[in-house]
Amino acid sequence: MTDLIEALRTPSAEPGTGAVSIGMAVSRVDGRDKVMGKARYAAEHPAEDLLYGVVVSSSIPVGRIKEIRVAAALATPGVVDVITHANRPRIRSFDIFYKDMTAPSGSPFRPLYDDKIAYSGQPVALVVAATFEAARYAARLVEVDYEVENHATSLVENRERSYKPSRLKAGFTPPPDPKGHADEVWEKAAVKIEGQYYSGVEHHNPLEMFASTVIRSEDGHLTIYDKTQSSQNSRWYVSHVFGLSKHKVTVRNPYVGGAFGSGLRPQYQLPLAVMAALKLERSVRVVLTRQQMFTFGHRPETVQRVKLAAQADGTLSAIIHEAVAETSRMEDYVEVVVNWSGELYACEHVRLGYHLVDLDHASPMDMRAPGAAHGMHALEVAMDELSYALNMDPLALRLKNYAEIDPSHGLPYSTKELRACYEQGAERFGWSRRPLAPGTMREGRELIGWGMATGMWDAMQMFARASAVLHADGSLVVSSAATDIGTGTYTAMSIIAADALGLPLERVRFQLGDSTLPVAPIEGGSSHVATVGSAVQGVCEKLQKTLFKLAKKLPSSPLAKARFADVEFTGGLLRVRGRPETAISLVDVMAGSGESRLEEKYMMLPNMLKQMKYQRSTHSAVFVEVRVDPEFGTVRVTRVVSAIAAGRIINAKTARSQIVGGVVWGIGQALHEETFCDHRLGRFMNHNLAEYHVSVNADIHEIDVIFVQEDDRIVSRIGAKGVGEIGLVGVSAAVCNAIYHATGRRERSTPMTPDKLMQ
Repeated sequence: MTDLIEALRTPSAEPGTGAVSIGMAVSRVDGRDKVMGKARYAAEHPAEDLLYGVVVSSSIPVGRIKEIRVAAALATPGVVDVITHANRPRIRSFDIFYKDMTAPSGSPFRPLYDDKIAYSGQPVALVVAATFEAARYAARLVEVDYEVENHATSLVENRERSYKPSRLKAGFTPPPDPKGHADEVWEKAAVKIEGQYYSGVEHHNPLEMFASTVIRSEDGHLTIYDKTQSSQNSRWYVSHVFGLSKHKVTVRNPYVGGAFGSGLRPQYQLPLAVMAALKLERSVRVVLTRQQMFTFGHRPETVQRVKLAAQADGTLSAIIHEAVAETSRMEDYVEVVVNWSGELYACEHVRLGYHLVDLDHASPMDMRAPGAAHGMHALEVAMDELSYALNMDPLALRLKNYAEIDPSHGLPYSTKELRACYEQGAERFGWSRRPLAPGTMREGRELIGWGMATGMWDAMQMFARASAVLHADGSLVVSSAATDIGTGTYTAMSIIAADALGLPLERVRFQLGDSTLPVAPIEGGSSHVATVGSAVQGVCEKLQKTLFKLAKKLPSSPLAKARFADVEFTGGLLRVRGRPETAISLVDVMAGSGESRLEEKYMMLPNMLKQMKYQRSTHSAVFVEVRVDPEFGTVRVTRVVSAIAAGRIINAKTARSQIVGGVVWGIGQALHEETFCDHRLGRFMNHNLAEYHVSVNADIHEIDVIFVQEDDRIVSRIGAKGVGEIGLVGVSAAVCNAIYHATGRRERSTPMTPDKLMQ
């Protein structure tokens, strides 16, 4: 009911219904094509004389290939070739050529480069055939003999080998130096808690499998349809690995069926498909199986220890947060896990630490809210534990230690409406009716618990370009090499452009997903709207000024003496505010000026000198109700209220969908998702959707989303921050805290499965 009330309060629009403005609830402009099956994904683009590649995966975690027997596969009707490290086309050898735009420090994995096996499931051969069925059958006939070496895949068993990571990864901020004397204060504190928190491996599992369709033209140009979060990152990678001019490679990703970080880096099907296309001089498609979706990066296994101390009134006196996470033998993959503990609450004594253990797995990679998903979980569960030690309401404890300035750097916030998130979320949820003692609410056989947690994520802005063309008929085409991974980029950018020039939404088209378009960053980190959206608004403002100058020059123009600051663009018209008699249509402006098209370009550079003076973050407050069957250990999350402060909301409809999706995934993190490794074999075992459990419809009940009013012109010129990550952060901790409130039993590892909760 609350969702319905909120929807009625929010202005909405459907595509093709006229004027829109920023903040309205607008249906996706690409929604109809997706529903009707017209949207083509990476494995759906046609090509003449297309070949199909199927990957053969290694069955050992570490060692060398002694022999690959391919005769039976080659004898299969329709099979054209079996490509291995021994017969692949030439590729470059230096690590630098394999580093994509998001690569961590170290040596990136190089598919089919040599006979070395670095992890279980890595590709060892590619069978190429005239049909997918022939390639798949023949791939089963490839036989590989290995020289097996010892492996280590357990983080817990190898923690003594931990080390400080390299600081070379772009965007990685190592933990700050200790502040005050956290260990001494903690030892002497009257009220203190200590806990160890374990988070298992998670895999992304977007619905669309990773695929690359390489279409080779007669002149050798490669047009590649790739599942990626950046067409330009994939082009960069292909051009460098194979020594090809960027003008010989075009990468497109107009539609992406989910990625959640798994598409930040090019996955191995891309170079394999290019290898086959170059060697055979044919168009080639390679699609990974669902099982092979578990044979590259994942959210890393992590062990954390948190120690909190407080005065009797709840004032935090010491925070100690240490984490050990896995990486591969090849690269130092790093995440910002512990830094949040020094940034969220006011505290004078803080010590943070972050270490890695290199294991024989593929390199981990960013997964929605990387680092914060684990780090904020541990911190917020520890805060809940401290509230019980103090006999204090968990929300009151957080308000007691609310930080008015950034505790780590002493900077003011660009905007921070976390207090409003607490207040509005608690009011909507009914938090004031919560009994303090655990185990006091029950209905039938189920115990009922209410828990809450805070969420925090960086508000980032990158560099981007955009171009805009206004045609004589009043239609507008705006372009940037952005990506829409299902987040609603097409729609958000169309709204920004339509709002800027006062055009109906159906008169605006946003082009993305093509490496030849103006530069855009990789779609990740909740930065796309703040970045590309600012570029779109910037280029539209240039068009505004051009149109205004043309309108002033028209014969008998009613705008001849007007100032630009006094005009507005609305309903396809240009006019002086408050004076409708001065209106001139944009179509008439162009016709009167003899212009068939107007084009502008814009380069958006973040104002770093201004931004670095502020702490820039998004915030949330998550309130959760659970019902627990103590005999079976089953948990139902029956109600969630998520209050979000993420700057100006561009599209209320898709933004809410992003938060709902994050909440669903947070429930999965809390209760369902974990990939199990058999350390004897060094292999992930539940590599399918039957045994890798995700939240399904029966697991999800009422989710209420509140967007707290916020407008941040420090982070972006459009006032937006980003909502992709913040919807997930804090959810698993709130579920954990609600389970404790229901049962009086604290479970510190995720997922919190029934076997851990049975009484």
